[in-house]
Amino acid sequence: MIRSATPDDVPEIHAMVRELAEYEKALPEARATVDQLREALFGERPAAFAHMAVDDEDGSPLGFALWFLNFSTWRGVHGIYLEDLYVRPARRGGGHGKALLTELARICVERGYERLEWSVLNWNEPSIAFYRSLGARPQDEWTVYRLTDEALTTLGATKEGSR
Repeated sequence: MIRSATPDDVPEIHAMVRELAEYEKALPEARATVDQLREALFGERPAAFAHMAVDDEDGSPLGFALWFLNFSTWRGVHGIYLEDLYVRPARRGGGHGKALLTELARICVERGYERLEWSVLNWNEPSIAFYRSLGARPQDEWTVYRLTDEALTTLGATKEGSR
């Protein structure tokens, strides 16, 4: 079963974020706290949204999708950027990841959004094969760039940026 996340789900979402970071060999980079996630998802001005895959019988969390709106200047409408899609290893292969993506695609269609986008690590062949099986295609002509930590702080402190 897929449902919208609730504030009570935040500790489990946090735990799964950490599980995902460990799988992606980046656990030290996963510094978000439960409180930060709660604020982002359910604060006064939510910046992100989440859906849960839960067991039909006991409601236990099996996976989650955390996403936010983006905007295409070329299409003139919003889209969804999927930040994280995760299904616990013991429950993979049961259709939960597809069900989560199906729900996000449904939201896009219902709201007139024209894109559902996400990133995947180049070495994550099982996920790449899964996404391709759904009809998703890589955007090979684009390279993601990111500023974080010292580089972000340095650029943000530059006087030229305040004009």
